[in-house]
Amino acid sequence: MVNPLWRNREIREQLKIITKEASPDLVLTNATYLHGIFKKWVTGNIWIKGDRIVYAGKDMPLIGNSTEVQDMEGKWLVPGYIEPHVHPFQLYNPQTFADYAAQGGTTSFLSDNLTLFLSLENEKAFSLLDKIAELPFTFYWWTRFDSQTELLDEDKLFTSKSVGEWLDRPDVLLGGELTGWPKLMAGDDQMLYWIQKAKIGLKKIEGHFPGASEKTLAKMKLLGADGDHESMTADEVEARLLHGYGVTLRHSSIRPDLPSLLKEIVERDLNVFDKLMMTTDGSTPAFHLDGVMDLCIKIALEAGVPEIDAYMMASYNVARYYNVTSLHGLIATGRYANINILDTPSNPVPSGVISKGVWLKKDGVKVYSLPAVDWSVLPDLNLDFDLTEDDFQFSMPFGIEMVNDVITKPYSVSVDTHDGQLSKKHEESFLMLLDKHGKWRVNTLIKGFASGVSGFASSYSNTGDIILIGKNREDMKTAFEEVKRMKGGIVLVEEGKTVCSLPLPIGGTLSDLPMEQLIPKELELKQALRERGYKHGDAVYTLLFLQATHLPYVRITQRGIYDVMNKKILFPAFMRQ
Repeated sequence: MVNPLWRNREIREQLKIITKEASPDLVLTNATYLHGIFKKWVTGNIWIKGDRIVYAGKDMPLIGNSTEVQDMEGKWLVPGYIEPHVHPFQLYNPQTFADYAAQGGTTSFLSDNLTLFLSLENEKAFSLLDKIAELPFTFYWWTRFDSQTELLDEDKLFTSKSVGEWLDRPDVLLGGELTGWPKLMAGDDQMLYWIQKAKIGLKKIEGHFPGASEKTLAKMKLLGADGDHESMTADEVEARLLHGYGVTLRHSSIRPDLPSLLKEIVERDLNVFDKLMMTTDGSTPAFHLDGVMDLCIKIALEAGVPEIDAYMMASYNVARYYNVTSLHGLIATGRYANINILDTPSNPVPSGVISKGVWLKKDGVKVYSLPAVDWSVLPDLNLDFDLTEDDFQFSMPFGIEMVNDVITKPYSVSVDTHDGQLSKKHEESFLMLLDKHGKWRVNTLIKGFASGVSGFASSYSNTGDIILIGKNREDMKTAFEEVKRMKGGIVLVEEGKTVCSLPLPIGGTLSDLPMEQLIPKELELKQALRERGYKHGDAVYTLLFLQATHLPYVRITQRGIYDVMNKKILFPAFMRQ
């Protein structure tokens, strides 16, 4: 594993800079910078060697021939922004999202491991993490304790050995998020063991408690939960703070709650900003047109949060909560050289970004792109089977109705499903979840997805299995064939022709495009779905959460149609010939 700290030789060289026997690589002079300990702007000079701040104070170093000196007069410097709750596999991949986020000053991620956990053996996943750690960007991770769906082989995947190996890594700072907390409450000692192991390692446990009662919050605190990012009202923020939770406020493509939450917190004069963090919680690509953590800070400033508090909510508060202030969240001696240069504190979008000592943005211009990552360790999606007429049998007494983009409930099927074409005058469509290895399928109807989608296929899903939706079975089959040809992607078909497609060649679930190219493709896909009747918030999240058993009320999973509230399979998956 990549050494997360500095080697003895490097530290000795850094000491020589303090004694002026050697010169730093970069000096930022006349700097007005935010100091999180004093909670005020201070002035001084910042010396940087490699990826580390070796000194921040009034003194000047020995300037060598290779020392870059930049005068910061008239600028305002703040620590690099930290995104504390990232799902870095939402069509984009970790490298492309990091490269994009860094231009807005977000230079550290705490990232979900679920995609890697489900796709790779630990040894291969860890090798990939080590490669990602070499980028001039900071990646930390959290490890899941459940799949947030019903897997055929979950017990074989989530073992004490596999989860424990993730928890043993120093770049894994937390366990969770606890989407499977009802099992824990019901007596699951395996999950409690993992929580205890994480706590012994001084790692945090992140909850997932939307709408939780005070008693539930109290019980989960006793079971080991440290924080939660699911507050939807100021009352819920207060309830979590009352019980000592770390509270992360969310602004995402399916829950853009941050403006209203902060407005209420300011109006109530709670003065708890030093206890709060912010997140975009795995938003889909186009949501980030306005930024990442820079957007959250902007919203905080507009809501009336004090200027320094707004910046600390995206830097020092996160570092303090996760016990990494020795490395992050401060412009001070010994920390990573993650520094954003602002033209004015009223605008959190930096004109300059330094990440691990590397200029990524200078004078408002991108000057460095994060090096590409080799994703070939993720297995290709090879759909080496064909669909037959037998696969398109949809004689179910009930289907799945969309309440919104992510909540689904059962409903009684009222249409004839024997014909190969459903009418576009109603909102019911065929729905199939298909094993990517071709071993099983689950067939039903979905109501409320769209009235005019003829054939639609996606390998982007919670598990990487294939979702087929549509009014016309032949067009659904054609869409599947196109996903098969592309080795992964999302495809919309009408009358046998592809209307819109979004290739996902990395493991069948991730794009290899830069965010600047991915966003227009995502917008094109969503617009095409809207034109055909999709009326909810985020179609990409619909695809991701159709299988998600941490949300009510009925889900389509590898094991079959699943009743979330009663925790039982209503109709099992059908084994294919």
